Amino acid sequence: MRITSTSCICPVLVCLCFVQRCCGTAHHGSIKVTRNQTKHIEGETEVHHRPKRGWVWNQFFVLEEHFGPDPQYVGKLHSNSDKGDGSVKYILTGEGAGTIFTIDDTTGDIHSTKSLDREKKTHYVLHAQAIDRRTNKPLEPESEFIIKVQDINDNAPKFTDGPYIVTVPEMSDMGTSVLQVTATDADDPTYGNSARVVYSILQGQPYFSVDPKTGVIRTALHNMDREAREHYSVVIQAKDMAGQVGGLSGSTTVNITLTDVNDNPPRFPQKHYQLYVPESAQVGSAVGKIKANDADMGSNADMKYTVMNGDGSGVFSISTDRETREGIISLKKPLNYEKKKSYTLNIEGANTHLDFRFSHLGPFKDVTMLKIIVGDVDEPPLFTLPSYVMDVYENAEIGTAVGTVTAQDPDSANNVVRYFIDHNAEEDRYFTIDANTGTIKTAKVFDREETPWYNITVTASEIESPGLLSHVPVGIKILDVNDNPPELAGDYDVVVCENAKPNQVIQTIGATDRDDFANGQRFHFSLDNSFPLNPNFTLKDNEDNTASILTRRRRFSRTTQDVYYLPVVISDGGIPSLSSSATLVIRVCACERDGRVRTCHAEAFLSSAGLSTGALIAILLCVIILLAIVVLFITLRRSKKEPLIISEEDVRENVVTYDDEGGGEEDTEAFDIAALRNPSAAEERKYRRDVRPEVKPTPKHPTSSSLDSIDVQEFIKQRLAEADLDPSVPPYDSLQTYAYEGQRSEAGSISSLDSATTHSDQDYNYLGDWGPEFKKLAELYGEIESERTT
Repeated sequence: MRITSTSCICPVLVCLCFVQRCCGTAHHGSIKVTRNQTKHIEGETEVHHRPKRGWVWNQFFVLEEHFGPDPQYVGKLHSNSDKGDGSVKYILTGEGAGTIFTIDDTTGDIHSTKSLDREKKTHYVLHAQAIDRRTNKPLEPESEFIIKVQDINDNAPKFTDGPYIVTVPEMSDMGTSVLQVTATDADDPTYGNSARVVYSILQGQPYFSVDPKTGVIRTALHNMDREAREHYSVVIQAKDMAGQVGGLSGSTTVNITLTDVNDNPPRFPQKHYQLYVPESAQVGSAVGKIKANDADMGSNADMKYTVMNGDGSGVFSISTDRETREGIISLKKPLNYEKKKSYTLNIEGANTHLDFRFSHLGPFKDVTMLKIIVGDVDEPPLFTLPSYVMDVYENAEIGTAVGTVTAQDPDSANNVVRYFIDHNAEEDRYFTIDANTGTIKTAKVFDREETPWYNITVTASEIESPGLLSHVPVGIKILDVNDNPPELAGDYDVVVCENAKPNQVIQTIGATDRDDFANGQRFHFSLDNSFPLNPNFTLKDNEDNTASILTRRRRFSRTTQDVYYLPVVISDGGIPSLSSSATLVIRVCACERDGRVRTCHAEAFLSSAGLSTGALIAILLCVIILLAIVVLFITLRRSKKEPLIISEEDVRENVVTYDDEGGGEEDTEAFDIAALRNPSAAEERKYRRDVRPEVKPTPKHPTSSSLDSIDVQEFIKQRLAEADLDPSVPPYDSLQTYAYEGQRSEAGSISSLDSATTHSDQDYNYLGDWGPEFKKLAELYGEIESERTT
């Protein structure tokens, strides 16, 4: 099946085309069914049959923006099966069918009932079908066709990015591109000239031009000067229909600003300037300003000022204020009208940022001459020195001259000067000054040790102009006089160990002096000669402002004397020499073998232990309670009941205590101890008399010789057996005493009863390694060894 159609070229002829399609020509609307046969290939006779579509069309057109009173005719559908008797019914479906597009189901005429806008929708796709009105069966297959909305020029060009703001450097060449503007047209660019835009300039000539096709804006003049005119407003128009009459147009504004370039050199408004500066101007202060004009702006107008030459180049300087671009003239040295009354300066102002494209417009600098006139001013008196330093001895009498200050009137009048001291309202007056001569004198007696320096301010004024004042600081040093004796450098806690050796240094002392170095820093130490020679301690001057305390003898004892006093005399090297005496307190303490102090006395020990008064009271209460318990226990023991059988012959063994200390190891006659050494001296067995014995006593030893041969172990076993077999043993514990020491063992006795009277050669130094419990014993034997060696 082949589908063909004829489309109209001009919208005006659309209706004619539609009528032409309905005239029944074979290629425009008639349904013509033919068979499509192919040639026989190599003898084949196969035939392919395909039905051919009865109606032929491709697309319809409809104008946009139709506002007539009647619906707009679009076209006509016709089938070859339609004989004109109304048996064929045409049906239209698809986009806009029934709402925008309607069809006459009998004639097939299509109309548009609404105004269409191509810019919103360019075409519509619809489907057409012819059916039998009686049977509702399709006469032809459903076919698809398109209705295109034909464009008309109903949209003006628009500048979507306007208005524009742009800059271009001044002095740019003609034809320099500034900006490209673009306008858009919503009409169909493929149909006619509705969307063909051309550009033109409505405002901004003759300074700028625009390309009609591209919209590029360019400069139209040479050397446009920013200093002459800086801002331009250019109006650009865009018109469709290629600019023809009847085309639609739109416009936009382009604001163009010329940016600055350094094309203007600086210039001083005058070639000669004059400046008045009083001679009283302070050094470093600004005394004047000067400025060179520059028509440029920003960095192109930055400038630097320089003093080129002149007799005032060493007295004045110039700097640049970056904000105001002014030259600030400052004073480098003080002015004196009496010496020089005027100065001349040559000042140059030059641009700092040059553009070599415009160097032909230069030079970009300018020079002017400045004359500075020094003004005469009535100045205050001038002191000969900026400050004064004087001195006076301490203890000097009131009215002693300290020194003299001098000031003069610097003016040519040379007026008389008067002096006085500035005193605070609450300050004591230590000095006075002669108003005519400027001589300073003491008003009090000074003590260097209290205040070594005084600072005062002396003021000078002219008699003719008392309001003009000058001030000068004066420092007065108080010189030292040797009026303070030396003293001990501190409260020394001198300690000597009990086991000290002769000529042992136990303390090093020093001294201080309130006087200064010249009189007070050389000390001499000695013992007080008004006291007899000290047999225990001596003093050695180390000749370095210190002295050492040494022992004269060996060993000290706290029990004999725990404190010693040593008077010391200290003298300085001043003129005249002064001295003072002090008494050192030396305590005797127990020390370790390495010299560390262990304890000095009970109070010190308790104090070092850190026991408070409350702790001591608590300890005392505990001791009292323990004593009360002991007394109560003893009382209860004494009140115990006596045994039932009381006999004078009660011979129970008892402990007998003798309060006899004896004469020591060498006393061998005070008490006979032979009975303790031999078991033969033991008494025969005695039985208790309060209980009748039931066993016979064992016979006595026949001879004393047999007792001598009895070993102590056998003797004890024998007594133990007797006690076990004795039925009269009381049910309570009894004390059995055996006054027998035993025979001599191979190792020897450790008792001191038979110790030799001669001294032993044994070394007792090992006792010092047994710990703190044996320290006292180690000291005792160490003392004996030391005395024996001596």
